[in-house]
Amino acid sequence: MLEDEFDKRMQEVYRAGKIEARYSAPLFASMLRELGGLETARRFIHSPGVAPGFTSLWERKRLDLTVEAVILEETKWHPLFTAEEIELCRKRLRGYGYPPE
Repeated sequence: MLEDEFDKRMQEVYRAGKIEARYSAPLFASMLRELGGLETARRFIHSPGVAPGFTSLWERKRLDLTVEAVILEETKWHPLFTAEEIELCRKRLRGYGYPPE
């Protein structure tokens, strides 16, 4: 099921952030455990501001490890999200200069 695959992908993103970007993302980890990947992603997408982890990854030049980038760039996940949610991801990333020109 696509939702289960997405949950696994979010776990991979968490581990990559911890190892590659040296960011532990405690809020993200907790939400993944409690809510699963899809609901966690939706909550991040719909938050009025950026999550602290987004900012931390931006500072580390690793926005590719954000929920928004995974959703936007890996089109296999698009059926899980509305067009509006995908556009919110695009706008948020663009506001932080991602992808780099």
